[in-house]
Amino acid sequence: MSDNNNIFDPEKISIVEFKMMKGQVDVPEVFETAIVEGYQLDNSLQFGFNLDEKLVKADFIIELKTESKGRNAKEATGNFHLVFFYNVENLNELAKSNENNLIELNPGLANALSSVTYSTSRGILLTRLQGTALQNFVLPIINPNKLLHNK
Repeated sequence: MSDNNNIFDPEKISIVEFKMMKGQVDVPEVFETAIVEGYQLDNSLQFGFNLDEKLVKADFIIELKTESKGRNAKEATGNFHLVFFYNVENLNELAKSNENNLIELNPGLANALSSVTYSTSRGILLTRLQGTALQNFVLPIINPNKLLHNK
């Protein structure tokens, strides 16, 4: 195998499909958006691979909850499950199955898939949350490598 850092090329990645498996915002009947002080965020990213077809599936799950410090009787919540399908032209060079039948992924590819999934999800959430009790929430900017080590 050649040097992993030289074989990664982000221009060989394309999004071939996107699906919103779940997009739900629940707001209590009595809820005051103006007193929301912050948000609790939990998210996870998992990859699946079809090496023969050169496809990567990214499942990104986001759970949010408002924080009103008890000033709202109940908090508003949002639950999203976004799925991205990527074609990676040279996936066979960047992802190898090891002796435990786990995929060893080139770090550059892992970072790129994590970055694109997360940032595209940020834009999707911005539009989906408009006009809801969660409209002021923006998915924070993070180091995309942290997603790779999330649950």
